[in-house]
Amino acid sequence: MTCRLDAAATPTPPPSGGVPLPTALAWIDDDLAALRAAGLERPHRVRAGRQGREVELNGETLLNFGANDYLGYAGDVRLTKAASKAACAEGFGAGASPLVSGHSQAHELLERALANLLAVDAALAFPSGFAANTATIAALMGPDDFVASDARNHASIIDGCRLSRGRVGIYPHRDMAALDSLLSQAVSTRRRLIVTDTVFSMDGTVAPLADLCELARKHQAILMVDEAHATGVFGPRGSGLVEEAGCADGVHVRVGTLSKALAAAGGFVAGHAEMIHWLRHTARAWIFSTAHPPAVAAAATRSIALLAEEPHRRLELRTRAADFRQALLQAGLTITGDQTQDSTQIVPIVVGAATAAVDVATRLAESGFFVPAIRPPSVPAGRSLVRVSLSWHHTATDLERLATTIASILRDQPDR
Repeated sequence: MTCRLDAAATPTPPPSGGVPLPTALAWIDDDLAALRAAGLERPHRVRAGRQGREVELNGETLLNFGANDYLGYAGDVRLTKAASKAACAEGFGAGASPLVSGHSQAHELLERALANLLAVDAALAFPSGFAANTATIAALMGPDDFVASDARNHASIIDGCRLSRGRVGIYPHRDMAALDSLLSQAVSTRRRLIVTDTVFSMDGTVAPLADLCELARKHQAILMVDEAHATGVFGPRGSGLVEEAGCADGVHVRVGTLSKALAAAGGFVAGHAEMIHWLRHTARAWIFSTAHPPAVAAAATRSIALLAEEPHRRLELRTRAADFRQALLQAGLTITGDQTQDSTQIVPIVVGAATAAVDVATRLAESGFFVPAIRPPSVPAGRSLVRVSLSWHHTATDLERLATTIASILRDQPDR
């Protein structure tokens, strides 16, 4: 049996562009025109079928370097079966917030599996990783507190800092001397929080966790890390960069997502049991959100089990990532990230202008590769890029072809 939606049975979308905007919204036309002129308009893509080595977008099949499906589990039938079994047992919708009646057996099993994976007391599952970051930072910090945040942190961390209403200091990317200075100036505040991604999604770089732990101890600060792009990929057990760096004792709050290497949906916070119990009373995005579907929780739990069953996937992924980076360097390209340590699975190639990044992504698509253009506000102005996200599904031949194609396209760029 072929599992595929019947496109003919789906409703036809309403026509766009035929009805003028109401006067109160007329400004939108001008703003959209400005985005278009700056090369910042985003395409509307419809995917058919599953994520995998290849992806069908708007009817075109391309080699897929645009997903965060690092271990290749997004289309795995084992997750589908786990979700189906949970949906049969518990229904699809959770029906209520976790505090009321939405916390199901599937959610309980997921949180226990997460705590076991991370070797911590307890974990709390959120509807999204974005919600986990914003709710946790806002719960931990207040107007009398100070938050130090890496300049390249994810938008969810940035928004969480804003929601905290605390004083926020932004330190240059991975600059520990600047962070030390910021914390020294915040000695009189009630609480101090250092918050950082462990793997930076737009750079492919990693946080200096040992140094961050030392600064947190020195300044008696809370250290919170977001393992969104590290969970499942780093560490002997796949729990993330904290495990790989041996810094578990120095990290107080561990946040992550279930939607990338774990191939499900949702986010989590993990750490001391008392902290997790406290977040159940203070994390507004958890308190006031309906729990995500039990079927999704069950799929994530199955994916966590697969980390132990198939450790070769993350090892092979990282080997291919290192080989791919080396191929790009040999082709004379400049890429971000630390070449002195194991490479991450995110390989950004900075192009510069937003319009140039769109042009490179378009030409890659014409050559059969889906590599998305990343532009402001995801990256600073003048630093637009094409981002290669590697998956376990990719073969050595795929990566060789992509490296050769990228090098060829960039040699044609007028400013290179």
